[in-house]
Amino acid sequence: MLEDIEIKWLVSFKAIFENGSIKLAAEKLHIPTSNVSRHLAQLEARLNVRLMERTTRRIHPTIAGTVLFESLTPNLMAIEEALEVAKLGSETVTGHLRVMTPDLPFMADIIAEFAVSHPQLQLSCDTQLNPKEGIMDGFDVVLTFNRGQLEDSGWVAKEIIRWPSCVVAAPQLLNGNTKINTLAALAKQPCITTHSVMQGLPWRFKSNTTLNVHSRFRVNSGHMAKSAALRGIGFALLPLHACQAELESGKLIKVSINDEPEDLVLNAFYSGRKHLPVKVKRFIEHMQQAINN
Repeated sequence: MLEDIEIKWLVSFKAIFENGSIKLAAEKLHIPTSNVSRHLAQLEARLNVRLMERTTRRIHPTIAGTVLFESLTPNLMAIEEALEVAKLGSETVTGHLRVMTPDLPFMADIIAEFAVSHPQLQLSCDTQLNPKEGIMDGFDVVLTFNRGQLEDSGWVAKEIIRWPSCVVAAPQLLNGNTKINTLAALAKQPCITTHSVMQGLPWRFKSNTTLNVHSRFRVNSGHMAKSAALRGIGFALLPLHACQAELESGKLIKVSINDEPEDLVLNAFYSGRKHLPVKVKRFIEHMQQAINN
Protein backbone atom coordinates (compact mmCIF):
# COMPACT_ATOMS: atom_id res chain seq x y z
CA MET A 1 0.00 0.00 0.00
CA LEU A 2 2.86 2.39 0.78
CA GLU A 3 3.78 2.74 -2.87
CA ASP A 4 0.25 4.01 -3.53
CA ILE A 5 0.53 6.83 -0.96
CA GLU A 6 2.32 10.11 -1.63
CA ILE A 7 4.28 11.73 1.18
CA LYS A 8 2.73 15.14 0.45
CA TRP A 9 -0.72 13.71 1.23
CA LEU A 10 0.47 12.61 4.66
CA VAL A 11 2.21 15.92 5.33
CA SER A 12 -0.96 17.84 4.47
CA PHE A 13 -3.09 15.54 6.64
CA LYS A 14 -0.71 16.02 9.59
CA ALA A 15 -0.84 19.81 9.19
CA ILE A 16 -4.66 19.78 9.05
CA PHE A 17 -4.82 17.66 12.20
CA GLU A 18 -2.41 19.91 14.10
CA ASN A 19 -4.05 23.19 13.03
CA GLY A 20 -7.71 22.12 12.93
CA SER A 21 -8.12 23.95 9.66
CA ILE A 22 -7.31 23.39 5.99
CA LYS A 23 -6.63 27.10 5.56
CA LEU A 24 -4.19 27.25 8.50
CA ALA A 25 -2.52 24.04 7.34
CA ALA A 26 -1.98 25.59 3.90
CA GLU A 27 -0.46 28.71 5.48
CA LYS A 28 1.90 26.59 7.56
CA LEU A 29 2.97 24.53 4.54
CA HIS A 30 3.12 27.58 2.24
CA ILE A 31 1.00 25.94 -0.42
CA PRO A 32 -2.48 26.77 -1.82
CA THR A 33 -5.52 25.77 0.22
CA SER A 34 -6.86 23.83 -2.78
CA ASN A 35 -3.73 21.65 -2.74
CA VAL A 36 -4.14 20.75 0.93
CA SER A 37 -7.82 19.96 0.45
CA ARG A 38 -7.03 17.80 -2.57
CA HIS A 39 -4.28 15.93 -0.72
CA LEU A 40 -6.70 15.05 2.09
CA ALA A 41 -9.34 13.87 -0.38
CA GLN A 42 -6.80 11.75 -2.26
CA LEU A 43 -5.53 10.16 0.96
CA GLU A 44 -9.07 9.35 2.13
CA ALA A 45 -9.93 7.90 -1.28
CA ARG A 46 -6.83 5.71 -1.37
CA LEU A 47 -7.41 4.45 2.19
CA ASN A 48 -11.18 4.23 1.63
CA VAL A 49 -11.87 5.82 5.04
CA ARG A 50 -12.90 9.26 6.24
CA LEU A 51 -10.14 10.88 8.26
CA MET A 52 -11.73 14.28 8.89
CA GLU A 53 -15.30 15.36 9.54
CA ARG A 54 -16.10 18.65 7.86
CA THR A 55 -18.74 21.20 8.82
CA THR A 56 -19.30 24.76 7.63
CA ARG A 57 -17.37 26.09 10.61
CA ARG A 58 -14.71 23.55 11.50
CA ILE A 59 -12.94 20.34 10.70
CA HIS A 60 -12.13 17.67 13.25
CA PRO A 61 -10.60 14.18 13.08
CA THR A 62 -12.49 10.92 13.08
CA ILE A 63 -11.30 8.00 15.19
CA ALA A 64 -9.47 6.66 12.15
CA GLY A 65 -7.87 10.08 11.62
CA THR A 66 -6.66 10.23 15.21
CA VAL A 67 -5.18 6.73 15.01
CA LEU A 68 -3.39 7.60 11.77
CA PHE A 69 -2.00 10.86 13.17
CA GLU A 70 -0.63 9.24 16.32
CA SER A 71 1.12 6.55 14.31
CA LEU A 72 2.19 8.85 11.49
CA THR A 73 3.89 11.66 13.44
CA PRO A 74 6.93 9.75 14.77
CA ASN A 75 7.45 8.10 11.39
CA LEU A 76 7.43 11.40 9.49
CA MET A 77 9.90 12.77 12.03
CA ALA A 78 12.10 9.70 11.49
CA ILE A 79 12.04 10.32 7.74
CA GLU A 80 13.01 13.96 8.28
CA GLU A 81 15.82 12.92 10.61
CA ALA A 82 17.08 10.45 7.99
CA LEU A 83 17.16 13.24 5.43
CA GLU A 84 19.00 15.47 7.88
CA VAL A 85 21.58 12.75 8.48
CA ALA A 86 22.10 12.50 4.73
CA LYS A 87 22.96 16.21 4.76
CA LEU A 88 25.53 15.92 7.54
CA GLY A 89 28.31 16.05 4.99
CA SER A 90 27.32 19.69 4.41
CA GLU A 91 27.83 22.40 7.03
CA THR A 92 25.14 24.60 5.49
CA VAL A 93 22.30 25.21 7.95
CA THR A 94 19.11 24.37 6.08
CA GLY A 95 15.77 22.68 6.68
CA HIS A 96 13.17 23.49 9.31
CA LEU A 97 14.25 24.14 12.91
CA ARG A 98 11.48 23.96 15.52
CA VAL A 99 12.33 25.67 18.80
CA MET A 100 10.39 25.96 22.07
CA THR A 101 11.63 28.75 24.31
CA PRO A 102 10.59 31.00 27.20
CA ASP A 103 9.21 34.31 25.92
CA LEU A 104 12.07 36.57 26.98
CA PRO A 105 13.45 39.66 25.17
CA PHE A 106 17.08 38.53 25.12
CA MET A 107 16.04 35.12 23.78
CA ALA A 108 14.04 36.73 21.00
CA ASP A 109 17.06 38.78 19.89
CA ILE A 110 19.39 35.77 19.89
CA ILE A 111 17.01 33.60 17.86
CA ALA A 112 16.34 36.40 15.37
CA GLU A 113 20.10 36.85 14.90
CA PHE A 114 20.44 33.13 14.17
CA ALA A 115 17.73 33.36 11.51
CA VAL A 116 19.50 36.33 9.90
CA SER A 117 22.78 34.41 9.85
CA HIS A 118 21.21 31.39 8.12
CA PRO A 119 18.84 32.61 5.39
CA GLN A 120 18.28 29.10 4.00
CA LEU A 121 16.79 27.92 7.30
CA GLN A 122 13.08 27.87 8.09
CA LEU A 123 12.63 28.58 11.81
CA SER A 124 9.50 28.12 13.92
CA CYS A 125 9.32 29.21 17.57
CA ASP A 126 6.74 28.40 20.23
CA THR A 127 6.86 30.08 23.65
CA GLN A 128 6.22 27.84 26.62
CA LEU A 129 7.54 28.68 30.07
CA ASN A 130 7.07 25.20 31.52
CA PRO A 131 6.65 22.69 28.68
CA LYS A 132 5.37 19.22 29.48
CA GLU A 133 7.16 16.23 28.01
CA GLY A 134 4.30 15.41 25.65
CA ILE A 135 4.27 18.98 24.33
CA MET A 136 8.01 18.79 23.68
CA ASP A 137 7.54 16.10 21.03
CA GLY A 138 7.78 17.59 17.57
CA PHE A 139 10.45 20.15 18.49
CA ASP A 140 14.14 20.01 17.62
CA VAL A 141 15.30 22.11 20.59
CA VAL A 142 13.49 22.95 23.83
CA LEU A 143 14.94 25.69 26.05
CA THR A 144 13.89 25.66 29.70
CA PHE A 145 15.02 26.99 33.07
CA ASN A 146 15.85 24.42 35.75
CA ARG A 147 17.19 24.24 39.28
CA GLY A 148 18.87 21.20 40.77
CA GLN A 149 19.06 17.71 39.35
CA LEU A 150 17.22 17.11 36.09
CA GLU A 151 14.62 14.38 35.81
CA ASP A 152 15.44 11.40 33.62
CA SER A 153 14.02 11.62 30.12
CA GLY A 154 14.77 10.57 26.59
CA TRP A 155 16.19 14.03 25.88
CA VAL A 156 19.81 15.16 25.97
CA ALA A 157 20.39 18.29 28.09
CA LYS A 158 23.04 20.84 27.13
CA GLU A 159 23.76 23.60 29.63
CA ILE A 160 23.68 27.04 28.00
CA ILE A 161 24.34 29.27 31.02
CA ARG A 162 24.26 29.04 34.81
CA TRP A 163 23.29 31.92 37.12
CA PRO A 164 24.09 31.85 40.87
CA SER A 165 21.01 32.70 42.93
CA CYS A 166 20.20 34.19 46.31
CA VAL A 167 17.29 34.75 48.67
CA VAL A 168 16.39 38.44 48.96
CA ALA A 169 13.90 40.59 50.83
CA ALA A 170 13.00 44.26 51.20
CA PRO A 171 14.40 46.05 54.28
CA GLN A 172 10.90 46.66 55.65
CA LEU A 173 10.17 42.94 55.58
CA LEU A 174 13.30 42.17 57.58
CA ASN A 175 12.45 44.61 60.39
CA GLY A 176 11.84 42.42 63.40
CA ASN A 177 12.90 39.33 61.41
CA THR A 178 16.68 39.66 61.80
CA LYS A 179 17.15 35.98 62.69
CA ILE A 180 16.14 34.57 59.30
CA ASN A 181 19.37 32.62 58.91
CA THR A 182 18.16 29.03 58.65
CA LEU A 183 15.90 27.17 56.24
CA ALA A 184 13.56 26.36 59.13
CA ALA A 185 13.15 30.07 59.88
CA LEU A 186 12.67 30.90 56.18
CA ALA A 187 9.91 28.29 55.88
CA LYS A 188 7.77 30.33 58.31
CA GLN A 189 8.04 33.57 56.30
CA PRO A 190 5.91 34.82 53.39
CA CYS A 191 7.63 33.99 50.09
CA ILE A 192 7.14 34.65 46.39
CA THR A 193 7.16 31.57 44.18
CA THR A 194 6.68 30.71 40.54
CA HIS A 195 3.25 29.59 39.40
CA SER A 196 4.43 26.73 37.20
CA VAL A 197 8.12 26.88 36.33
CA MET A 198 10.06 24.15 38.17
CA GLN A 199 6.76 23.42 39.95
CA GLY A 200 7.14 26.65 41.95
CA LEU A 201 7.64 24.61 45.09
CA PRO A 202 9.80 23.48 46.70
CA TRP A 203 12.79 25.81 46.73
CA ARG A 204 15.97 23.84 46.04
CA PHE A 205 19.33 24.20 47.77
CA LYS A 206 22.82 22.90 47.00
CA SER A 207 22.94 20.54 49.95
CA ASN A 208 20.33 18.52 48.04
CA THR A 209 17.73 20.01 50.38
CA THR A 210 14.28 21.18 49.35
CA LEU A 211 12.11 23.65 51.22
CA ASN A 212 8.36 24.07 50.93
CA VAL A 213 8.01 27.76 51.65
CA HIS A 214 4.80 29.61 52.50
CA SER A 215 3.51 31.54 49.49
CA ARG A 216 0.49 33.72 48.82
CA PHE A 217 1.98 35.41 45.76
CA ARG A 218 2.81 33.23 42.75
CA VAL A 219 4.00 34.54 39.39
CA ASN A 220 5.44 33.36 36.08
CA SER A 221 8.08 36.06 35.75
CA GLY A 222 11.33 36.91 37.47
CA HIS A 223 10.59 40.59 36.90
CA MET A 224 7.26 40.26 38.71
CA ALA A 225 8.89 38.34 41.55
CA LYS A 226 11.50 41.07 41.99
CA SER A 227 8.86 43.80 41.88
CA ALA A 228 6.85 42.04 44.58
CA ALA A 229 9.98 41.56 46.70
CA LEU A 230 10.79 45.27 46.43
CA ARG A 231 7.35 46.05 47.86
CA GLY A 232 7.82 43.76 50.82
CA ILE A 233 5.28 41.14 49.77
CA GLY A 234 7.65 38.32 50.56
CA PHE A 235 11.09 36.77 50.31
CA ALA A 236 12.18 35.89 46.77
CA LEU A 237 14.64 33.47 45.20
CA LEU A 238 16.29 35.36 42.33
CA PRO A 239 19.35 35.05 40.08
CA LEU A 240 22.05 37.25 41.57
CA HIS A 241 22.66 39.18 38.33
CA ALA A 242 18.95 40.07 38.10
CA CYS A 243 18.92 41.90 41.43
CA GLN A 244 22.51 43.12 41.72
CA ALA A 245 21.59 46.79 41.27
CA GLU A 246 18.88 46.60 43.95
CA LEU A 247 21.28 44.87 46.35
CA GLU A 248 23.92 47.57 45.82
CA SER A 249 21.37 50.36 46.35
CA GLY A 250 19.93 48.74 49.48
CA LYS A 251 16.44 48.33 48.01
CA LEU A 252 16.84 44.60 48.52
CA ILE A 253 18.91 42.74 51.08
CA LYS A 254 20.55 39.37 50.54
CA VAL A 255 19.40 36.98 53.24
CA SER A 256 22.27 34.93 54.66
CA ILE A 257 20.99 31.48 55.49
CA ASN A 258 22.74 28.23 56.33
CA ASP A 259 22.46 26.86 52.79
CA GLU A 260 23.03 28.14 49.26
CA PRO A 261 20.23 28.08 46.67
CA GLU A 262 20.66 25.96 43.55
CA ASP A 263 21.78 27.91 40.50
CA LEU A 264 19.25 28.84 37.86
CA VAL A 265 20.29 27.01 34.69
CA LEU A 266 19.15 27.53 31.13
CA ASN A 267 19.26 24.13 29.41
CA ALA A 268 18.77 23.20 25.79
CA PHE A 269 17.08 19.82 25.38
CA TYR A 270 17.26 17.89 22.14
CA SER A 271 16.58 14.36 20.96
CA GLY A 272 19.19 11.77 21.83
CA ARG A 273 19.62 10.72 18.23
CA LYS A 274 22.93 9.25 17.07
CA HIS A 275 23.67 11.98 14.54
CA LEU A 276 22.97 15.53 15.70
CA PRO A 277 21.65 17.60 12.77
CA VAL A 278 23.81 20.55 11.76
CA LYS A 279 20.92 22.98 12.34
CA VAL A 280 20.60 21.87 16.00
CA LYS A 281 24.36 21.84 16.60
CA ARG A 282 24.83 25.32 15.17
CA PHE A 283 21.81 26.72 17.03
CA ILE A 284 23.06 25.50 20.41
CA GLU A 285 26.55 26.84 19.69
CA HIS A 286 25.01 30.19 18.73
CA MET A 287 22.99 30.30 21.97
CA GLN A 288 26.06 29.57 24.10
CA GLN A 289 28.22 32.15 22.36
CA ALA A 290 25.58 34.88 22.37
CA ILE A 291 24.62 34.48 26.04
CA ASN A 292 28.09 33.95 27.46
CA ASN A 293 29.78 36.81 25.58
